[in-house]
Amino acid sequence: MGFRANRGQRMTKAELIDAIAAKLGGSKADAGKALDAVLDSLQEAIVKGETVKLPGFGQFEVSERGERTGRNPATGAEIKIAASKSAKFSAGKALKDALNGKVA
Repeated sequence: MGFRANRGQRMTKAELIDAIAAKLGGSKADAGKALDAVLDSLQEAIVKGETVKLPGFGQFEVSERGERTGRNPATGAEIKIAASKSAKFSAGKALKDALNGKVA
């Protein structure tokens, strides 16, 4: 599996597991367990409100949005949109540089 230069293409979880297994020289089953453990740990930390910093790659944190007034697009009537939380990712310098073709 090689680098995908075309925009719009997506890597599936199965393809990511294949790539991890190839880099580690291990089994796909072990790579899948490792990926699941990483994702579960990230989710648990973010749900607790913690910021997860991965130097060079980026950071995950909770973003909070307050309650606001919106409009129903079908009727134009005002509606209340409830406050919500979501996960936010900010790319680190090394990732940004890699995306822009800058090699360290």
